[in-house]
Amino acid sequence: MDWMLTDAQRRAREEFRDFVDAEVAPSADAHDRAQRTPPELVAKLAARGYLGALAPQAHGGAGMDPVTWGLLCEEVGRGSASLLSLLTVHGMVIQSLAKWGTDAQRNHWLPLLARGERIGAFALTEPEVGSDANGITTQATQGDDGWRINGRKRWISFGQYADVLLLIAKVDGKASAFLVEPGDSGFSRSPIEGMLGFRSAMLADLRFEDCGVPQDRLVGRVGFGFSAIAGTALDHGRFCIAWGCVGLARAATEASLAYSAQRTQFGVALREHQLIQQLVADMITETSAARALCLQAALLKQRGDPATIMETSTAKYFASRVAARASADAVQVHGANGCSDAYPVQRYMRDAKIMEIIEGSNQMQQMIIARHGYGPRARTATGAAR
Repeated sequence: MDWMLTDAQRRAREEFRDFVDAEVAPSADAHDRAQRTPPELVAKLAARGYLGALAPQAHGGAGMDPVTWGLLCEEVGRGSASLLSLLTVHGMVIQSLAKWGTDAQRNHWLPLLARGERIGAFALTEPEVGSDANGITTQATQGDDGWRINGRKRWISFGQYADVLLLIAKVDGKASAFLVEPGDSGFSRSPIEGMLGFRSAMLADLRFEDCGVPQDRLVGRVGFGFSAIAGTALDHGRFCIAWGCVGLARAATEASLAYSAQRTQFGVALREHQLIQQLVADMITETSAARALCLQAALLKQRGDPATIMETSTAKYFASRVAARASADAVQVHGANGCSDAYPVQRYMRDAKIMEIIEGSNQMQQMIIARHGYGPRARTATGAAR
């Protein structure tokens, strides 16, 4: 892949790698056990400009190109999938406001988000809805003094201390997007703990009980919630997760290579056993293939090609499956040690399972990919019948 990168992208990758090696990977297991991400680590991301990587330069961001952004997500995903979710949801808010926000919303929020002075999160998922995003029940009604929101959101990454939430609710049956701040009346949140994976992603349960929101917090127009704003956010989310899965698979591979080189079984190094070689070979090959799909999606996104949406879904689907297989095989390579929290591979496996669910489960991606594949064939068949 190196030959496809510019010199600037190679330098950025090395910078990202050094940052993750120094600031993220060494403490990821401790944060997982504590089920929290300390504000100091978030501040370090902000100081490097990573939280504002996607914000337009006119609003204080870096305006980072998709390939470089993907490389950042890969490295952060290698260190901590939970921390990757911060880049994901924070970027969802930035991308959505940059594309659909009013001038006033962009001028106020984008500089704050770009500098990391405010943290954004995306509030779509509900307790009884899951992947059926169109089935949300959170309602917003308009009055003389603004909007009143009633409902509940769950599994919201970094919802525990987000400063602004991009919320999807229905207005007269039409999905719409709003900006909600923690200080708004009728808003409350509580932490979610005991998760299988993403334990330090600061997940929260959000409640809106006649929550009062000013008129100017509507993003876009009524009815733009799914077709435009959530679509922008979810495409961004799948892109981040796809690249992060490459990083997670890479971490599992590197851990397996290191462990099998120093561990002995039956008098020889573990790496000399052919069945271990088979596992490692598959990890290396499939991780490279996943990265190639991610790079293809990034290059299409960079060109503004509409095909990037399907390529991103394909990359997310494949890369998350690769991460799940690689991390499970890494636990197998480590044997009983792989089941202990003394080694990170058990965290990789737990986090990889979450990757297969978030931003549209793998089953949802299969449906999307299959329908797209059938599309041209169905049209050809219809034309031939005529």
